[in-house]
Amino acid sequence: MSEFIIPLITLISLELILGIDNIIFISILTDKLPPEQRNKLRYMGLGLAVVFRLILLAGIAWILKLDQTLFTIINIDISGKGIILILGGLFLIWKSTKEIYHKTELANNPEKAKTLNGNFRKLLLEIIILDLVFSIDSIITAVGMVKELWIMYVAVIVSVVIMLIASKPISEFIQKHPSFKILALSFLIMIGIALLGEGLHFEIPKGYIYFSMAFSFIVNFIQVKTHTMPNNELAK
Repeated sequence: MSEFIIPLITLISLELILGIDNIIFISILTDKLPPEQRNKLRYMGLGLAVVFRLILLAGIAWILKLDQTLFTIINIDISGKGIILILGGLFLIWKSTKEIYHKTELANNPEKAKTLNGNFRKLLLEIIILDLVFSIDSIITAVGMVKELWIMYVAVIVSVVIMLIASKPISEFIQKHPSFKILALSFLIMIGIALLGEGLHFEIPKGYIYFSMAFSFIVNFIQVKTHTMPNNELAK
């Protein structure tokens, strides 16, 4: 039994770690909608994430072919997966940089910032693009870890259910604290660079990336808590 349980738990954990990117991106975009539409976009975005992953698992033979070299540029082999990761990374860097600009430079110009808010369909399309990129990366990683297809299906479904439960409180926390919003966008830029590097066969160990994210989050969390404490508490 342990030969199935351990790979399943490991794969669920990995899917959740990779799913953090999705949750952060969706949380940032839902903030651009009226409150009554945010849950709908959040659930549709994560729902599409699981649909994409299950469809890609069904076409696992095609997914594996994406790792095959299509052409070579400056001694760098470019595969189908590489093209998707490069385009996805560039899109994530562009989108995150644009959002940081809107939330800082236009912060004192609410009228102009309001005109830049996306409509539901546009934001959903952006989520679909990133869902596809993250799904392909996630499935190829899963294939390298386990061989049984049913374990991959269970891991994907369980991880997305957990993400659905966690997405609302995470989204509300990011919306409540502007500094975390900018930090989350900076995380997405870093993830975009990592995707770009992976597409060009210059992989940055994911452990470094997520450790940096965790450390930055803890530092910012301490700062927020410190500034919200009463003066008499700080004096102690």
